[in-house]
Amino acid sequence: MTLKRNRHTKILITLGPSSDTKEILTELILAGADNVRMNFSHGSHADHKRRFDMIREIEEELGRPIGIVADMQGPKLRVGHFKDKKIALTVGHDLRLDLSDALGDETRVQLPHPEIISAVDVGDKLLMDDGKVRVTVKEKGADYLLVTIDAGQYLSNNKGVNVPNVTLPIPALTQKDRKDLIVALDLGADWIAQSFVQTAEDVRECQELIAGRAKHIVKLEKPNALEDLDEILALTDAIMVARGDLGVEIPPENVPVAQKRIVRACRSLGKPVIVATQMLESMIESPQPTRAEASDVATAIFDGTDCVMLSAETAAGAYPVEAVSMMNRIAISVEADSMYRKIMDADHPETETLNVSDSITASAYHIAQNVNASAIVNYTTSGSTALRTARHRPTVPILCLTESTQTARTLALSYGVRPVVTNDVSDFDDMVTRASTIACEKDFATKGDRLVITAGVPFGTVGSTNILRIFKVE
Repeated sequence: MTLKRNRHTKILITLGPSSDTKEILTELILAGADNVRMNFSHGSHADHKRRFDMIREIEEELGRPIGIVADMQGPKLRVGHFKDKKIALTVGHDLRLDLSDALGDETRVQLPHPEIISAVDVGDKLLMDDGKVRVTVKEKGADYLLVTIDAGQYLSNNKGVNVPNVTLPIPALTQKDRKDLIVALDLGADWIAQSFVQTAEDVRECQELIAGRAKHIVKLEKPNALEDLDEILALTDAIMVARGDLGVEIPPENVPVAQKRIVRACRSLGKPVIVATQMLESMIESPQPTRAEASDVATAIFDGTDCVMLSAETAAGAYPVEAVSMMNRIAISVEADSMYRKIMDADHPETETLNVSDSITASAYHIAQNVNASAIVNYTTSGSTALRTARHRPTVPILCLTESTQTARTLALSYGVRPVVTNDVSDFDDMVTRASTIACEKDFATKGDRLVITAGVPFGTVGSTNILRIFKVE
């Protein structure tokens, strides 16, 4: 199967009941999906193993590396249950939140999280039910909070609680997450996505558990993490802009600004960034998105994101294939627009001083433009050369040749990279011949086309990119 897509931005889909057969998942890959997200909030470990096996079977049949993202659930902060399942709220009235497990009513309900009670102060705001209910802490005791209703009509069982601008003394990884993480690693996950990250220390804790067996994604969904963004970016391998929870905890008007800031920072560092949540939400029930949703996807692509993600659209929606096809078409349309190229070139990352690999990949980008090359070919072991190339957002595909299957799968998330698993080369002639042959086989080049090839000597040495070669396909 050809690796060629008519776009460089990648698509990450979420697996669920609507996409849980080999036939549907194959259709989704053919429609444009490059990576698959496994949501560990749902399903048993046996379910996850079956799905992992299914993805790898499809990967083998299609001859296309597929990245698997194992998404950890993280802490779930929720209120308890009510006698009548829900209560009506009156603005200005008080509601007691306490640790008692007695069924709630219009006057009180359980808040089974002593960490929240200890962390907040009088005057702090709490949000419930994705921000539909807003309250202010009026009084605080050792085991309760008395809050005043600021907004909201109803509150029902198990609705989520958000505490903006307060760092909660709650670990980002629950005991369930720790078990799920080990299972995901044993199954062969390429990426571990970590939820509820508040500080850089949360990142370090997760990476110690991963121990190099997979790459690490930080889900940015807490405003506290934005304050620690530079240190978090330095530690992690990739970022997911999780706009659902983030959009609850910071004002909605600040989400687009945060998205642009995060995408720009990730691109500058050459680290993949995913924009996620509610991208084509109406396609859960409709075969067409709203115009606003199409514009939202387009905006993320204009921002320069590596990847856009579908959640419930492919996990539980009625039109999973149509959702992927729509996202694919939006990406193709945006990348073909002249304004897109102007934006990508205007925000070009700086080349790191005295770094040979960085200079080589920057030169490859410029030379590929000047000689009208069909592709940039990277030989890489760790994938770092491909990531350095991707940060320049070249107009041509980045054909990444690597011996490592895991490297190929992780690079399926990165802008413009088409990974191919192949044996390492032994000399210059082999390098050029292999690059030319694979480029033609994968429909990236034909006779007479030029390729810009980067590699490192000694061949097979990690982090040694020091060669650039222009080659005309014969």
